[in-house]
Amino acid sequence: MTVSQTPGNWRKSSRSANTSTRVEVGSIGGGAAVRDTKDRAAGYFTTTGTQWSAFIGAVKADRFHG
Repeated sequence: MTVSQTPGNWRKSSRSANTSTRVEVGSIGGGAAVRDTKDRAAGYFTTTGTQWSAFIGAVKADRFHG
């Protein structure tokens, strides 16, 4: 995904509220940008809207617990 703007509406993920690993999510160009709350200087990665929806669906279905 090519990004021509920087997200300005970052918010902390509710799923990482009670953990030591926290991420922030911002909307950008029809998709999402994700960054590490503790290391904002490291930058962020972006996804398309379709990719983000699939990821959120998998989180809600608890498919990442091992």
